Amino acid sequence: QYMGTRGTVKEATDFNPEADAQKLKAAMKGIGTDESAIIAIIAHRSIAQRQQIKMVYKRDFGKDLDEDLKSELSGQFEKVVTGLLKTAPVYDAYELRNAIKGAGTDEACLLEILASRSNAEIKALTAAYSQEYGKVLEEDICGDTSGMFKRVLVSLLTAGRDECTTVDEALAKKDAKEMYDAGEARWGTDEDKFLTILCIRNRSHLLRVFQEYLRIAGRDIEDSIKREMSGNLEEIFLAIVRCVKSKPAFFAERLHKSMKGLGTTDSILIRVMVSRCEIDMLDIKTEFLKMYGKTLHSFIKGDTSGHYGKILLELCGPEK
Repeated sequence: QYMGTRGTVKEATDFNPEADAQKLKAAMKGIGTDESAIIAIIAHRSIAQRQQIKMVYKRDFGKDLDEDLKSELSGQFEKVVTGLLKTAPVYDAYELRNAIKGAGTDEACLLEILASRSNAEIKALTAAYSQEYGKVLEEDICGDTSGMFKRVLVSLLTAGRDECTTVDEALAKKDAKEMYDAGEARWGTDEDKFLTILCIRNRSHLLRVFQEYLRIAGRDIEDSIKREMSGNLEEIFLAIVRCVKSKPAFFAERLHKSMKGLGTTDSILIRVMVSRCEIDMLDIKTEFLKMYGKTLHSFIKGDTSGHYGKILLELCGPEK
């Protein structure tokens, strides 16, 4: 359910997991590591194929491929390689766990993942989280967040969004009016109304609600959210709205944000590149060019270096 048809990383034809396992072992033998050989395999196999390589590697060498690579590699390059070796639900669970544990919470990671995944994906990552960490994701999130932000996350975690494509015209008008009355039309904001509508209604219906909202309020729903809310709550409602409008545009914006200005937010850059390269990276690249007038390829090239940069460029696919 995770795989789209718009990825830059495809299944390798003439796939031979035994040969790949041997090549990876050889790349780590002796002094020094052959990073290029690792990139050639890991960045050019599908998630399903990488799982087969891991299985064969363990069978043939009695060791975990992840562990061997971890001990050979370091820094951001290691994070990309080990991220690619995980299945999609396990990778999401891993990112969420890292966002929660330790001092402070990475709220940006929580809202990015939970606002952009389908019901099936949320159910799969919740199950993976329990299996990997022996904990309940909802409990961990509740222990780490508070207020309305926590309630929106919990609502998304139930994976209860309507996923049909029906638009109820009368309800769309009612929803738009209720959101307007809950925000722009009153002093203070009734966030409950925003939660109920934005977290539960289907995408087609919400797109109609946003059109109707623009007619009533005279401004886009995003502008109203920015005026009415602040902090994490503003960010999560904006993320939901943007994912409804266009997931590729949402991720293009995340990537741009991670690289513009001084320094790079590697955690966001890596997470988006690893989690979307097999789903919709082709569309993300198109949106990126449309939104920023530069290719994603050129941005990554200018912002990263070494083997880390090389593997990201492989996941990005050619410039054209």
